[in-house]
Amino acid sequence: MSGIGRASVLIGAGTVVSRLTGLLRTVVLVAAVGSVPSAAADAFAVANQLPNNIYAIISAGLLSAVVVPQIVKAAAHTDGGSAFVSKLFTLGTVGLLVTTALATAAAPWLVQLYAPDYTPAQTALATAFAYWCLPQIFFYGLYALVGETLNARRVYGPFTWAPIVNNIVSIAGFLAFIALFSGPVTQVAGWTPDMIALLAGTATTGIVVQAALLLVFWRSARLRVRPDFRWKGVGLAQIGRLAGWTFLMMLAGQVAGLVQTRVLSEASSDGPSVFAFQNAWLLFMLPYSIIVLSIGTPYYTRLSEHASAGRDVEVRDDIVSSIRTLGLFVVLAPAALAVAAVPASRIFTTDAAGALQAAPVLLAFLVCLVPLAVLFVIQRTFYAYDDTRTPFLFTLVQVALVVTGALVSGAFVDADVIALPQLASSVALTQSLASVVQVILATWLLQRRLGGLRVGEWMLSLGRFVLAALPAAAAGWGVYLLLGGPVGWTTSNPLLAAVGTGIIGLGVLVVYVGMLAVLRAPELHGAFGLVRRFLPGGR
Repeated sequence: MSGIGRASVLIGAGTVVSRLTGLLRTVVLVAAVGSVPSAAADAFAVANQLPNNIYAIISAGLLSAVVVPQIVKAAAHTDGGSAFVSKLFTLGTVGLLVTTALATAAAPWLVQLYAPDYTPAQTALATAFAYWCLPQIFFYGLYALVGETLNARRVYGPFTWAPIVNNIVSIAGFLAFIALFSGPVTQVAGWTPDMIALLAGTATTGIVVQAALLLVFWRSARLRVRPDFRWKGVGLAQIGRLAGWTFLMMLAGQVAGLVQTRVLSEASSDGPSVFAFQNAWLLFMLPYSIIVLSIGTPYYTRLSEHASAGRDVEVRDDIVSSIRTLGLFVVLAPAALAVAAVPASRIFTTDAAGALQAAPVLLAFLVCLVPLAVLFVIQRTFYAYDDTRTPFLFTLVQVALVVTGALVSGAFVDADVIALPQLASSVALTQSLASVVQVILATWLLQRRLGGLRVGEWMLSLGRFVLAALPAAAAGWGVYLLLGGPVGWTTSNPLLAAVGTGIIGLGVLVVYVGMLAVLRAPELHGAFGLVRRFLPGGR
């Protein structure tokens, strides 16, 4: 098995288990606080979203865009990069501590900023949750610093598998909440400090354990890291220059998320709102994480090495190979989830009526699944060339369209053009369309830089996959109807919904593979080889 093949299997297997336990975590959370509608769930969703948003601004983009390529380069130093990483970790830890303290102190203002339409009681509950959740910022950052360093050193497993422990801790805590206080507790009235501490404290404890577990595997990086406040002389100035654009890009993205959350807060207690929007995104991200991240992450490390050495021909080969491989699997996902949208949404709702309201949100997100897979490759190619300015520019276009789409959706509700329960799906659809524009622009810009991307080659492959997916989706829709459709057993409860979703997905898969075989897709053989590696005893 090739190095990329082994890494993809390791990352993919960990991602599958992590996402599945993450889905179970959300199912238990829904049982504790409800979903559509639930004022308490929306309050918790906003509070628990805050550390993710703030961490993304200060760290996520920096790490993925800058740190991995720089650590790869630092490996050529006589000390193997230890001095560089020591300085990086010291700087990162100080920054995370300061940011966490300031954010926690600003909890009331942050909640009001993100959810201006909440009632005073809902705002107070969200603020109480936020005080418990915001310390997650530090531990998210620590986890990412260690994890990205391990990835850059080709130690992929711990970063992927550690979130499973987080999910297990969260599931146990949420089950304890249900046992002690019953559920779902959907109203904001009656929440005690003990209830708040158990629910939000559980979410934070999971992140703490996740970060601590990753530190156990630090020896695998073969680096000696010590506190070092002498931040000059190892390229930190260059990182600052590169990170400046990345910081602005992430800041722009969070502005878009802020606008979306503010618009969605209007629908709380009346239909799909913040929590339902997040859950639909979670379902959307399941295939993205399993397929794109597991296969794409090892490609990114190799692509960074080729770009650093100035081997543009190999970079173009990496782009074509990764997009064709990703596309083969990714195109299947929206076909399956689209026809199974109702039972899939039922996994995260308390009844069938809630699933019918939430399903359009998932459908709207699915529009951009394939384009985002392409964007993953295109965007990280710019990062591999130490270019963070260009990704900022095409992301800024996307952000402008997302903000405009969210505001227009809110205006349509106010003008009675669309009903309040359709607000979340409208916001999701405008986000998807904005992402389509983004990937088109990004591809054009990269093609200009590299003098060609062999676009026709990988677009032909994507077209072949879509052609195979159309009859597969039709077959899946037939299975859905045979199972009873929206009033069948697949919407009875979350467990049966998951089973029904799996059956529908299996039907889509069988027809999809059969159609690829009929079309003689050359990528199919390689896909079989990759899948075999995930099976027990596979090589």
